[in-house]
Amino acid sequence: MPIKQVLTDQRIPVKIWTDEVDDNSKKQLTNIASLPFIHHHVAAMPDVHLGIGATIGSVIATHKAIIPAAVGVDIGCGMVACRLSITANDLDEKSLKGVFDQISRDVPVGRGMHNNRRSFEDQAQPFATGLNHILEKHPVLEKTICGTTKWVKQLGTLGGGNHFIEVCLDEANQVWVMLHSGSRGIGNAMAEYFIQLARKDMERWMIQLPDRDLAYFPEGTEHFDDYVEAVHWAQEYALQNRQCMVDLVLAALKRHLPPFDVTSEVVNCHHNYVAREHHFGADVWVTRKGAIRAREGDLGIIPGSMGARSYIVRGLGNPESFTSSAHGAGRRMSRTAAEKQFTEADLAQQTDGVICRKDSGVIDEIPGAYKDIDAVMENQKDLTETLHTLKQVVCVKG
Repeated sequence: MPIKQVLTDQRIPVKIWTDEVDDNSKKQLTNIASLPFIHHHVAAMPDVHLGIGATIGSVIATHKAIIPAAVGVDIGCGMVACRLSITANDLDEKSLKGVFDQISRDVPVGRGMHNNRRSFEDQAQPFATGLNHILEKHPVLEKTICGTTKWVKQLGTLGGGNHFIEVCLDEANQVWVMLHSGSRGIGNAMAEYFIQLARKDMERWMIQLPDRDLAYFPEGTEHFDDYVEAVHWAQEYALQNRQCMVDLVLAALKRHLPPFDVTSEVVNCHHNYVAREHHFGADVWVTRKGAIRAREGDLGIIPGSMGARSYIVRGLGNPESFTSSAHGAGRRMSRTAAEKQFTEADLAQQTDGVICRKDSGVIDEIPGAYKDIDAVMENQKDLTETLHTLKQVVCVKG
């Protein structure tokens, strides 16, 4: 489907790939479009919904400036998926329950971390020099990240909220592993720190904004290069964090399932990040806040909620979306609203057939709190093509 709405209230338009967008989200989108350094237009994906400062599901191209809060507080958050050589015929309920319990033991979730810093010390080592360079210039950050070992122990950990690890079956009953996570505590600390610096810069320069969370760093100013350095570090750390978890999950599966190999189909992609790209005749900074890159041929992952389908896709390279697509179903109600509306019985019903937590602690992640993933996919037929359709049989939540 083509663009469904175009907002023309500001200097540049906002192009939206859905009719399902609330007034508060529209206000956020037009606030972004009002900024003087926005390039060409703002793109809002089919899963667009209210965020902090910038709308989740938005793609923002900027001339010589970056908005840290638009990149978000989980820098480099994204997905990884790989297909295995085994099929549904190799699974049974007993083995899948064993897989669920094993993953729950082996991969720390929530605020957890590995007890032994040596768990992924070799994988962490290449990041040490870059981090030390950042901390030398911003020593306050060292206190925020709780010293120099926590980030090592959190490599290969899931986090909380909407992060998850899943075992899935595709349309051919082939087994997949898929997970969602980001740059953990250290990425969050870096994000919050630089968001505060940007706000202080706006106050110092007496720049008036429609929303304080749209504070930005212009190129050539005191903190711009340091932020780019930090955000790149966190994005690379997030990629490695996901790969370390894949290694843990595959090891857990091997303890309970028949022998298998990983096929060549491995996808590891960010959906909260910033990168330098060329669009509409200019080199710009592209911030994808809840969106994946979908250049022609790019492989991507678009997950539904637990209990719903997910998709492995290939980008079509649509320039109108800045070669981007949706990153998931997108919330249709807040966590608080979901906890008030739904019960544990609702959760059990909506996740029937999936081995997962079904207690009050994850009601805010109930499928009913999210948009219909199939509607999202229908609305972005001009952005991606579907390669595989996945349905989870195991889901481990943070």
